[in-house]
Amino acid sequence: MFEQELNRYWKTVVDTIQDAIMIVDKGGMVVSVNKAFEKITKFTKEEIIGKSCTLLNCDRCEIVRTGNKEHWCRLFSEGDLKMTRCVLTQKDGDYVHVLKNASCLRDSEGEIFGAVETMTDITELIEKDTQIEAFRRELRSEDGFKGILGISAPMQRVFDLITNAARSDAPVIIFGESGTGKELVARAIHESGTRKSGPYVKVNCAALNESLLESELFGHVKGAFTGAHRSREGRFEAASGGNIFLDEIGDLPLSTQVKLLRVLEEKVIERVGDNRPIHIDVRVISATNQDLKQLVDRSVFREDLFYWINVIPIIIPPLRERVGDIALLAESFFHRIELKSDKKIQGISKEAMDILMAYKWPGNVRELKSAFEYAVVTCQEPMIQPIHLPPNLYQTPHAGQAWNNQKVNVTRDEMKKRQLIEALDRSGGNQSRAAQILGVSRVTVWNRMKRYGIIANRTYTTQTGSTGGEPKVN
Repeated sequence: MFEQELNRYWKTVVDTIQDAIMIVDKGGMVVSVNKAFEKITKFTKEEIIGKSCTLLNCDRCEIVRTGNKEHWCRLFSEGDLKMTRCVLTQKDGDYVHVLKNASCLRDSEGEIFGAVETMTDITELIEKDTQIEAFRRELRSEDGFKGILGISAPMQRVFDLITNAARSDAPVIIFGESGTGKELVARAIHESGTRKSGPYVKVNCAALNESLLESELFGHVKGAFTGAHRSREGRFEAASGGNIFLDEIGDLPLSTQVKLLRVLEEKVIERVGDNRPIHIDVRVISATNQDLKQLVDRSVFREDLFYWINVIPIIIPPLRERVGDIALLAESFFHRIELKSDKKIQGISKEAMDILMAYKWPGNVRELKSAFEYAVVTCQEPMIQPIHLPPNLYQTPHAGQAWNNQKVNVTRDEMKKRQLIEALDRSGGNQSRAAQILGVSRVTVWNRMKRYGIIANRTYTTQTGSTGGEPKVN
């Protein structure tokens, strides 16, 4: 009984499957397809059934028939096809990438009477792979150094300093405001130097309290303090043969500064709870967003330690002093974040870019990246507009002047209305085409027209002389 019911509804089961299914006879004529096949190839059942499967022009189809050979397709001679990437030609001439599996169908006597193929649309995956490869090429371009982007003169000087510092084994200190990329510079020095095959260990001096910091840096022996159930090596031991990066070194307590000075002078450490010296071979790279000279004057940072770590200073300019890099960084962050999302955003509008160029960026590159995280989430249109940026970016006098001297604090509804009118104008009032321009559905366009009181037909024009204009029917 169950088998009879299953046979009755088998077509429904096949049409529910999201992969395309095609059944051909021994001569390659299509005898059955499911709904997914119609969607992927754009051929209807009526258009494809009874036609040769060669109509799909598969780039992996191998015709081997010559003369009167029995098997005209390699599938029938080999019996199956597994996980093969193919490119098919759709009805409208476009191409679709699929992952194909195929098997021959045999009768009760083992004779081949046809074949069945399943095809999974992987076009989006191929496009993503292409985007990722393009982005990798972008990262390898000449617009940066070791993953640090910059074409401005101040950043070119930083790149030169990184190259020179990498050739030396002397201590390096990196100065820069929060968010300028000090850790990227430290890693670039490591990856460019003679110690690149050794370990790279990072310590955030501001993230650990004084009681834990000494143990983290130099290690401890079993029983050195409550909770020290076993001996443990410190970060300096772990970094032996490589580089250790001491981030926010200005926050080191004075007691730890004394021990760090001994490490720099004698190349030895002592674990907490032990007095046996351990020789190490470590290059120290430090960083701070503070003025260490002022800390020395206030007696909260040792002067002798300052001179030991300040052998090769590298100063990273804030983003407001390298305006020439903003557009490059903006495009890079946009592409990176877009790759992680499923949205089809074409790019950044000129108005939005003007605001980015005019803003002072107190949070530097980190704030710029966060701004694009926000923009990609809020953007529902093909282009990132000013309204999609964080409000603090465009609600400033400088940004207001940059946006064509217009008032930027418009509401989101006003922005959507302007974009809809522009799209309808470009499409001549065709709502389907306007939906494509906006990257939304036709229903969304219709709903917005109703909400904003816009009436249009295919002879649509806009009134001139006012911002955005109002539609009228000719």
